[in-house]
Amino acid sequence: MEKTVIELFAGVGGFHLGIKRAGWDVIWANQWEPGKKVQHAFDCYKSHFPEVNALNVDISQVNDHPNQYPIPQHTLLVGGFPCQDYSVARTKADGIEGKKGVLFWEISRILKEKQPPFVLLENVDRLLKSPSKQRGRDFAVMLATFRDLGYGVEWRVINAADYGFAQRRRRVFIFAFHESTKYYKKRINQEKEKILHQAGFFIKEFPVQKEYSRNHQPFDTVLHEDIVHVSDNFNKNNKEFLFRNSGIMIDSEIYTEETIPVHVNPKTLSEILEKNVDEKYYLGSNLDDWKYMKGAKKIDRVSKATGHKYQYAEGPVAFPDPLDKPGRTMLTSESSKNRSTHVVRDPETGELRLLTPVECERLNDFDDNWTNTGMPEKFRYFTMGNALVVGLVTKMGKTLNDIIGKESKRKAKTTKASKKASKNLKDNNTEQLDIFSL
Repeated sequence: MEKTVIELFAGVGGFHLGIKRAGWDVIWANQWEPGKKVQHAFDCYKSHFPEVNALNVDISQVNDHPNQYPIPQHTLLVGGFPCQDYSVARTKADGIEGKKGVLFWEISRILKEKQPPFVLLENVDRLLKSPSKQRGRDFAVMLATFRDLGYGVEWRVINAADYGFAQRRRRVFIFAFHESTKYYKKRINQEKEKILHQAGFFIKEFPVQKEYSRNHQPFDTVLHEDIVHVSDNFNKNNKEFLFRNSGIMIDSEIYTEETIPVHVNPKTLSEILEKNVDEKYYLGSNLDDWKYMKGAKKIDRVSKATGHKYQYAEGPVAFPDPLDKPGRTMLTSESSKNRSTHVVRDPETGELRLLTPVECERLNDFDDNWTNTGMPEKFRYFTMGNALVVGLVTKMGKTLNDIIGKESKRKAKTTKASKKASKNLKDNNTEQLDIFSL
């Protein structure tokens, strides 16, 4: 089986760089920033990977025009996609539709057409708990979609700092495996707890303790066979069901528990700092605004919707950030004047300053000056706030190498599950389009 990859929502190429370091070959990619006249992220991607067939086109247009934008067959589909509303509804013609513009449905359209053996996705960890009024529904709809397309799924929320990296960045990684693979067939009869602790996708590179967290009991459930029922009813009556930080789903059966990572000493901020930093990054002597933003506070507010008065409170943020610890989660607003921006005391000068773009790249395990490709400096920070920690993907790529080595040549089959998906998610020949035809 070839080690070929397509990358969706590619950004500046974090997934690509990580999987390439593990020996995989990205053959096709898509990156499109809506509403932007200049596509800085795509330009950065192409500057590093000119050999890749990379498209700067809205992915929905790519899927709508397969002859114009053919997607090659591949072994692995990867991508980081936004957390959105994944609810679905039944149409008049007994088809199914999801909200237009939700990018997960574009992923599902490709999976339906190409049936790659493996999928590796990344998202913010709040995906497991959204929406607030029906916690877990969105992720349950995703799981039902994977199931109907013939995939099993394992997920894990990973804090990069727990496994040696320089940033306390928590993200959920979703690994899907098609039922035609040996990997899937081997997992069918294994105990799900054993998969998470001994035999699963994440365990080798991201080990966990033998016991799960006693503060959060594990859950198991059987996902309803009708995806619309899942969307409408998941967790409505049993509000105690929650997706934990680790879990597995095979053939509608879900098991999830709160695993405890086996910690690796992380890199610290002091280890990623540059020397001889330009004066423009220093804060100067007037620090009153910074001290206020970083400090604890209680603010009286009035709800615009109800007129209700309430008190907004927030705790303190370390000022400056301690150099003997990994960095906090970097946001897209990094470097702007706000409480989430890192501020460090420069070891050489003893003065307070912002992180440089190179230091932000190091927090995400990119090569130095990765984003120094002509984009504005503010956008360099923005891209790093959107990026993942590259080294995590490299570790996952090594596990994929072991998995691929055990797979023989394989042809995707039309399984019972995929037949059901085709029936349930058929084109209804109306202006309303199903979730695989947006």
